[in-house]
Amino acid sequence: MLDRKSKVLKKFRKEIRSGIYSYIVLKLLETEELHGYAIRKSFENLTSGRFVPSEGTLYDLLKSLQKLGLVESFWVVDVRPRKCYRLTELGREVLEEIKVEINLIREVIRKFEEVEND
Repeated sequence: MLDRKSKVLKKFRKEIRSGIYSYIVLKLLETEELHGYAIRKSFENLTSGRFVPSEGTLYDLLKSLQKLGLVESFWVVDVRPRKCYRLTELGREVLEEIKVEINLIREVIRKFEEVEND
């Protein structure tokens, strides 16, 4: 059974990653249309494999973003049919607002770290 510290860490990591995964997916789709596997590979490449959602988590996230109207899916047939995703106009607008929030969070964390190092 998980000890208390492990349970708390698991909960915090899940909460933190949930929002960050959404941001990263929107950010990846900002410049190109991608299928789910390509999104997951981008996570792996960007984070050296240390911060990658499971396939189930990623596809649940994509469905959620689609329900919110931030991304839309479409089928592409090359070697085999693949479901691809792209940002909607609403997705672009929300991403711009979230970028501001992310920058604020970065600034606050940086300030806390400066205080700790003084």
